[in-house]
Amino acid sequence: MKGLSGTSAAKAAAIVKKVGSKKRRAMESTASAIKLNCDLGEGYGAWSMGCDEDIMPLIDCANIACGYHGGDPSVMRRSIALAKTHNVEIGAHVAYPDLQGFGRRSMAVRGQELVDMLHYQIAALDGMARSQGSRVSYVKPHGALYNDMMKDRALLGDIMAAVAQWHQPLELMLMATPQDAQAVELGIEYGLSLRFEAFADRGYTDAGFLIARDKPNALLPEDAAVSQALDIAKGTLSSARGKKLSLLPDTLCVHGDTPAAVAIVRRIRTALAAV
Repeated sequence: MKGLSGTSAAKAAAIVKKVGSKKRRAMESTASAIKLNCDLGEGYGAWSMGCDEDIMPLIDCANIACGYHGGDPSVMRRSIALAKTHNVEIGAHVAYPDLQGFGRRSMAVRGQELVDMLHYQIAALDGMARSQGSRVSYVKPHGALYNDMMKDRALLGDIMAAVAQWHQPLELMLMATPQDAQAVELGIEYGLSLRFEAFADRGYTDAGFLIARDKPNALLPEDAAVSQALDIAKGTLSSARGKKLSLLPDTLCVHGDTPAAVAIVRRIRTALAAV
């Protein structure tokens, strides 16, 4: 895969700066403009996970599992119907094929093999959505695949290639970091629209990435998550060690399997509307 020329890279950086300025003004004018997304539909078989019916009415975008880390045909159908009932946008929450490990274990899957796996998952969810008069409009990788793509430009390129090759326009959701210009540069190369997200319920490192789940401060308690959500919406996020981070997200995520997820989402929605 060829990189962009110096001129194109400079153009990408200029676009990030311009868009960032617009986002900053918008965030300063109304924190309630930021969209809420949540990972849902992750149960399967007799095993249920999360409180999807309580969370769905409170969010704007639902990242629905596609069977590789969670979800099954019946769970997917119910999740789609629930999203449609509450006018919630549907995203394909794609993952490594790791049902037992809940998609949180990295795998050596790259290139066309990964593209095929992503298309398989998107097709499953989008096909079921269309049978109910809805559709998938964006893709968000899950767990280890998400974390791996944020550290590996080649893997991110494979994921962008899969989304770009889909027969209908889809957007890719990825993590907002201080290095957004690099993702935008690659997105321009693939002709993709990107959505940047930040996390209300996860702690951040000084570099602007998520603290690993097995480390202290990785998962935030309810009050801290609500407070961080407001900070993110106002553009004043700090790392767990107090470093100020410059992030400009389009959307804010709360994980459906986070303890007290329903209460967190409800309080965030109320707090953002009051700002």
